Amino acid sequence: MNDKQSVRADKWLWAARFFKTRSLATEAVNGGKVHLNGVRIKPARAVRTGDRLQIKKGEQRFEITVTGISERRGPAEVARTLYVESEESIRARQQAREERRLMASPEPSRRPDKRSRRQIRRLKG
Repeated sequence: MNDKQSVRADKWLWAARFFKTRSLATEAVNGGKVHLNGVRIKPARAVRTGDRLQIKKGEQRFEITVTGISERRGPAEVARTLYVESEESIRARQQAREERRLMASPEPSRRPDKRSRRQIRRLKG
């Protein structure tokens, strides 16, 4: 972590490992997927310690508080020290994950056998 007071939002999101590349972080910010203290931002907006970020990444939503500043992407253990995720955000993501797991229809693990193929043909007419 650096002793700097602030860093660009896209750099911070990349350093905190929310996005794999800085260009993906920039795209997300430009696309309105990142809000700073409830306000839509641009990639060059400064992120400071204590700021609250809302990040939408696919179906996942994160509500975090910035606890550290870094311009460099380091190990995941260091990246996790840059923010604290709110309890309600963690609960909502776990609940959404569980709902997706329950809604997933089991795919057949093999091809239908000869008897099943005949039944399928009969159903189709």
